[in-house]
Amino acid sequence: MAKLQLSVAVGDYDRMRPLVDGLVQIDGVDPQFMLLEPEEIFFRAFRHADFDIAELSLSSYSVKTAAGSSAYIAVPVFPSRAFRHNSIYVRTDRIRTPADLKGCRIGTPEYQVTANVWARMFLEEDYGVRPADMTWVRGGYEHPGRVEKIALNLPADIRIETAPEGATISAMLAAGDLDAVIGPRAPSCFDQGHPHVGYLFADPQQAGTDWYRRTGLFPIMHTLGIRASLVDRHPWLPATVVKAFERSKAIAIDRLRDTSASKVTLPFVDEQLRAAQSLMGEDFWSYGLEPNRHVLQRFLRRHHEEGLSERLLTPEALFHPASLETRKI
Repeated sequence: MAKLQLSVAVGDYDRMRPLVDGLVQIDGVDPQFMLLEPEEIFFRAFRHADFDIAELSLSSYSVKTAAGSSAYIAVPVFPSRAFRHNSIYVRTDRIRTPADLKGCRIGTPEYQVTANVWARMFLEEDYGVRPADMTWVRGGYEHPGRVEKIALNLPADIRIETAPEGATISAMLAAGDLDAVIGPRAPSCFDQGHPHVGYLFADPQQAGTDWYRRTGLFPIMHTLGIRASLVDRHPWLPATVVKAFERSKAIAIDRLRDTSASKVTLPFVDEQLRAAQSLMGEDFWSYGLEPNRHVLQRFLRRHHEEGLSERLLTPEALFHPASLETRKI
């Protein structure tokens, strides 16, 4: 039987390289990998379902799943995870504490992006800053005209504006037309060292570490989706995809453990790996439903409370049933 020829759109991460390089095979599949930026993958996947297998925004996928309109069914593979205390960039000449965000104008690439759901969660729960306390200004970081890729039906007290024609949220922050930007990327004015643009949290790593110790949450950003119509024809596909992506991730972590020569262009990699395992356990970047049930439950509850998903989803509702079990020897 000929292998399925499938397009696979993912980011260029170390945990994907064994798959991309052919060291790990997806049983029964001849994959055509496309290593793309998340914004391109998500736009094309949610607008046009361009790919057979695709990395998906957890928030966007939850919106579509709750509405019953997703072209994809996910498996519990999480290509991207990140603590998001480093996702809030502020005018340091105005904003010194989270409470100072109340009444401010906040730039965002899209209201529903996953990073923003997590950031709004800890802003409200830890500092009493609610989404309705701010005005949200939606626009592209560096390119004018970015739009919300998925239609939203938000509560009446959420105020969202569109950035002026020709404007970007990075330029608006630099000019002082915004008080802050919240989103998964750093605005270019921050990277360029603008004297009045900085992190809200002076030490985001410490803030994220403290939050993890209190909550046990390592935020999931992205999941992996398979075209639902493809799974209907090939029900064996979800389990074999999970197996391959698990193997690829395991190889990537084994490579990090090899201290004979660093596999990434960064000092102190071994020390960082040991620190992560000390804080979060050996399998700190876990795939699968059960190790991540508490993270998904917390995210889905917040997502629904914000009015992003029209019904409260269970973690099981996100994933194909065949991807939730594995053989044991």
